[in-house]
Amino acid sequence: MAAEKGSAFLLKVGDGASPPVFTTIAGMRTTQLTINSDTVVITNKGSGGWRELLSGAGFRSVSLSGAGVFNGSAAEARIKANALGGVLDDYQVSFESGERMTGRFLVTRLDYAGDFNGERSYTVALESSGSVVTA
Repeated sequence: MAAEKGSAFLLKVGDGASPPVFTTIAGMRTTQLTINSDTVVITNKGSGGWRELLSGAGFRSVSLSGAGVFNGSAAEARIKANALGGVLDDYQVSFESGERMTGRFLVTRLDYAGDFNGERSYTVALESSGSVVTA
């Protein structure tokens, strides 16, 4: 796999339509993606002292987070509305290679910060609900 620029790792939010049209969340300076996998342990007396896991069992989830400078974009307003309403929405992460991950996410945290005579910044955390697909 070739090296990719971090600036091309973009978090996008859908517009509520079906199929959704995605808009890049403006002002983001950092983004992070975590793929989680819970396991089902099936170790028994016959395992010879080694842990055994059941393939395909358990659950998988994706966590997204980002931080940036607030600029009042429509995408930022949609995330704020989703956070206040506890609403699931369509989100997409795109990479420089053209690969995309798309799924339904819940905003689990939205923080705003600001300094006197400085920029207003925010951080956002999202957790997947249902399958996340790659394209």
